[in-house]
Amino acid sequence: MGKPHVVIVGADKGGVGKTFVSRAVLSYFKAQGADVRAFDTQQPDGNLKHFHPEITEIVDLSTSDDQIKVFDSVPKHAVTVIDIQAGLLTPTLTLLTDIGFLDLVKEGKIDVSVLHVIGSTKQSFNEIEGTAKILDGSRHFIVTNHTNDAAFFNGIEGVATETLKVGTALIDIPKMDERATEHVEAAATSFDDYAKNGSSFVMKGKVGKWLKDVFVKFDAAKLHIK
Repeated sequence: MGKPHVVIVGADKGGVGKTFVSRAVLSYFKAQGADVRAFDTQQPDGNLKHFHPEITEIVDLSTSDDQIKVFDSVPKHAVTVIDIQAGLLTPTLTLLTDIGFLDLVKEGKIDVSVLHVIGSTKQSFNEIEGTAKILDGSRHFIVTNHTNDAAFFNGIEGVATETLKVGTALIDIPKMDERATEHVEAAATSFDDYAKNGSSFVMKGKVGKWLKDVFVKFDAAKLHIK
């Protein structure tokens, strides 16, 4: 096994589809054959755990016990995906700085990738530079998620162009067919499982095609570290 890879998916702004992106990331690494586990910080029910119950544990990163549970066990797994609750991205990254976890990246002992999911408002863009300052040495992907058909960059293209240069790469997640999304949600399963075992032939095809398109985006950004 290579270096452990921690993938943090989050944003300080809510409603940008962080869990949707986390689900796609888990399907991606599973397809790579990686040993994957996930943590869901959405209290109390856990949206990510709803779709990936077998590999996901709900945690509260404001407590020392759960911080130990997550970060002490990183070396035991190839890939750890952490779905960060809205508003907790900056506090979580600050925690990792304070405990010296991000220093392990500079020492070449682990890899950390942050998928920073942004919306179409200036608040989202203002988050990027602040996050980048914390992530010195770690990979910082800017993710636009079109699940909700947000009008990304509408009216603030100049701000977006300059700000996006801060990130390692831009990952643009296309919109899934709305009916296909509804079928996956109703099945309460992973994207990859539905593409194989879903109840509708048509919807399985649509989910599978969307997932392949997303995997191409992840490959282009070099999210998978070999």
